[in-house]
Amino acid sequence: MKKVFITGSTTGLGFLAGKKLIEDGNEVYLHARNHAKAVKLSKQLPGIKGIAIGDLSKPDEVKKIAEQVNSWGKFDAIIHNAGVYTSDSNLTYRVNVAAPYVLTCLIHRPQRLIYVASGMHIGAQLDIDHIEDSLDYSASKLAVMLLMKRFARAFDNTAVNAVDPGWVPTRMGGSAANDDLEEGYLGQVWLSQSDDSLTQESGNCFYHRQLEKYDQRVDDKKLQDDLCEKLAVLTKIKLK
Repeated sequence: MKKVFITGSTTGLGFLAGKKLIEDGNEVYLHARNHAKAVKLSKQLPGIKGIAIGDLSKPDEVKKIAEQVNSWGKFDAIIHNAGVYTSDSNLTYRVNVAAPYVLTCLIHRPQRLIYVASGMHIGAQLDIDHIEDSLDYSASKLAVMLLMKRFARAFDNTAVNAVDPGWVPTRMGGSAANDDLEEGYLGQVWLSQSDDSLTQESGNCFYHRQLEKYDQRVDDKKLQDDLCEKLAVLTKIKLK
């Protein structure tokens, strides 16, 4: 049995991953943006152990989410699943990049950290100097990949990896999505609970539980460091 926390888990892949992990007998804690969504979630999945409530677009609430999670003790795995697909660059920055960075810095280190990536990061244009007002979705996922690699370097005793769910038919993906929905969320489940040796390595990206190639810039340590330094300035929280 694993103790797992998932952000962005009232709908879509986060919800489905949480449901599957509960069915598998794990101790699962989820996240909702507000109280009303938390009430609905608790009725849908009565096996939930706890629900952290907070809006990932609001820095003060992100810190409160970290406090709630830390009050539950140390976790085996944390899945940073939450994300938005929007034309609002600042909102994309706050939810897709700043929130997982801050939560990773503030939450007690788990045995496994999982970040939801996207193949759309390949070739994206990322302006780190103006990241707070220049991000589109693809660039935000390139930033997530860079963060994953930086955290993999920083945390010796934590397996840090990313998972690309593919283009799946969720509310975000839309009805035209043609990828396998089940494989989309099972990648998160596998990385958080499997004893497969690959899940215990660090610094990889997976697609349908197989190693996936990614943009070569992701391995650039200077880019990784530059991103974390910029986020430390913007959020006033440093990676330790």
